[in-house]
Amino acid sequence: MAGEHVFVSHAQRDLEFVQELFSTVKNFPFGVHIALEEADSERARRRLEGRIANSDVLVAVLTEHAATSSWVDQEVGYALAKGIPVVPVYDDPSLRGGFLADHEGVEIDRADVTRTIFELLSALRRELAPLGALSVPDWYVRFPCTVPDCGHPVTLTLEETQSKLRKRSEHGQLLETACEVCDSTYAFEPSTIGFVRRTGGPA
Repeated sequence: MAGEHVFVSHAQRDLEFVQELFSTVKNFPFGVHIALEEADSERARRRLEGRIANSDVLVAVLTEHAATSSWVDQEVGYALAKGIPVVPVYDDPSLRGGFLADHEGVEIDRADVTRTIFELLSALRRELAPLGALSVPDWYVRFPCTVPDCGHPVTLTLEETQSKLRKRSEHGQLLETACEVCDSTYAFEPSTIGFVRRTGGPA
C-alpha cells in the first residue's frame, strides 16, 4: 500500500476539524495532502492540479462552509473528470449532491469524532486496498521507538478487517506491537489507530 496519495479537499474554515480527522490517518505509509490555502496564482493552480491528478483518492469534506467554496467544487470536479475516486465526508446527506449523490461516503458525527475517523479509515481501506474474499490488505504504521537511546523502527501491522477492529474496540482490546531491540510494548486504539501507551523496555 505504500506510495498511494490522498488529496483532501475542504473549506478553509474547516481546516482545524480536517486536521483532527486525519491526525492518525497521516501515520499510514501513504501521502496525505490537506489543501491549506486557496491557489492565488497560475503556477499554484498548476501545482494543485498536479497533486490531484497524481492522487489515488480525493476526500471531499462537505460542510456548510464547503457548500459555498468554489475551490472544493473545482477540486471535486477535476478529480471526477480525471477518473479519480472521490469519498465524500459530509455533515448532512443534502450536501452530497450533484455528481456525488451516488457516491458512498462517510457521515460526520460531531458528537463522536472517533466513529467518524473509523468510518473514514474504512472508506480509505476500501479504495486503496480493496478487500479480497480470502485476504486482508496489509496496512501498517511505522514509527521510531520512543525509549531514550533506542529509536529502532517499530511496526504495527493491521491484518484484521475494519469490522473486527471495531469489535476489538468495543471490547476494550487494544492493538499491541513491540520494539525488537528494547522489548518495550506499544498499545493502540483499534478504531482510530490512535496511540494509547508504551510499557516495558529497559529499567
